[in-house]
Amino acid sequence: MIFLLLSLAFSIALCVHVVRTGREFFWLWIILFVPTLGGLVYLAAVVLPELGRGPQARRITQNAREVLDPTREYRAAKEAHDDSPTVRASMRLASAAAGIGRHDEAEELYRQAARGVHDDDPDLLLGRAGALVELGRFSEALELLDRLGQDEGKGRTPGAALALGRTYEGLGRNDEADTAYQWAANRLPGLEGIARYTAFMARTGRKEEAQEALDEIDRRLKKTNAYFKKEGRAWRDLAAEALASS
Repeated sequence: MIFLLLSLAFSIALCVHVVRTGREFFWLWIILFVPTLGGLVYLAAVVLPELGRGPQARRITQNAREVLDPTREYRAAKEAHDDSPTVRASMRLASAAAGIGRHDEAEELYRQAARGVHDDDPDLLLGRAGALVELGRFSEALELLDRLGQDEGKGRTPGAALALGRTYEGLGRNDEADTAYQWAANRLPGLEGIARYTAFMARTGRKEEAQEALDEIDRRLKKTNAYFKKEGRAWRDLAAEALASS
């Protein structure tokens, strides 16, 4: 009896899925007239592949690949760039290079791609500025970020604000850095923005505020999806280390 009830509930749930997602109605017949087996066929043929194409599933798969083979994307991007060195291919390779710490290469790729009609491309400007920040070339980064900020529609983003905060801090302009960091921390998804702002506050002697921000990071980390906790803990560690050494 319990099995029949569970089978009925399973079939009804799948029928609702068929209707809500606009699937072909022959699936209703399969699910209803071949109980359990029909539902399992629908689950395997439609639902599971659909879940696999979702953004969260793709992110999980990508994270797993990066852990097992951290240079995989770089190699694929380099091969694609060697075959066809388009601006898009250069951007992909630059991003992959930055992801494995090859910031000199990333900066050069972004610089070469930002020519002609692409001279003011916001993605290229921000990418190159980020590489320059990692290389400690803050004055050069500021020039690019100032150009980027002239386009309010595309240039004033949380990511650009975070790069600007790091740049101002590198130049010793802490009041301006605080404004940029705070703006980014309140808008960036994930924990990078608040973690970098926490580290900044710790480095500038604001230990109580930094501790409060670290406590907030801990609260957010508890609610973070298990698949993204590793990344979240890395940002939490960055903030905690800055606070401990301040």
